[in-house]
Amino acid sequence: MAPPQTSEILTPERILEATEEVLRRHGPAKATVVDVARALGVSHGSVYRHFRTKAALREAVTQRWLDRTSEALAGLAADETRAPRARLRAWLAALFEAKRRKAGDDPELFATYLVLSDESGEAVGRHIADLTGQLATIVTAGVAAGDFAPCDPAVAARTVFHATARFHDPRHRALWERPEAQADFEALVDLLLRGLGAAQAAHIPAD
Repeated sequence: MAPPQTSEILTPERILEATEEVLRRHGPAKATVVDVARALGVSHGSVYRHFRTKAALREAVTQRWLDRTSEALAGLAADETRAPRARLRAWLAALFEAKRRKAGDDPELFATYLVLSDESGEAVGRHIADLTGQLATIVTAGVAAGDFAPCDPAVAARTVFHATARFHDPRHRALWERPEAQADFEALVDLLLRGLGAAQAAHIPAD
């Protein structure tokens, strides 16, 4: 049976929205391009005109999901009204909260995106590069302000990102709701901030 026709213009964004809903309903193992087309009221050939393969569609919807987090954090990274130390703390807290909220608010879709992320190495790589780039912006500002010790901002950013992986890598999601999770997160951020400012503190003369 042909899908019901729709008068709405078919755009990549509409396809991605429908794909996300289909994935939520059927899961990544069972969701098909035909399901997406049916949800949109178009033929599957129409979907393929925008996304040439099923893999391309799945990678695009994964990238869209990851970009929501990156875009929400970009404003914090660029917020020059905050001192760099406060900016870094706020950025890391926002990343942790965003991932924790996604896992708690829609666990089925979160589990789906875990599967898709494993398939979409390039999308995940771009996401990590974006996030570490934002961190490097904060570190650069901190070094310039004298809040952080002189360092290579890109290396420091990657170090901070990997050191905090327990609080944003989805593979650790089971730990995020433990009673001690927030205190552990804050203790780690305190330690990282002390480390970033260690050389500066060492040059402060004693009373």
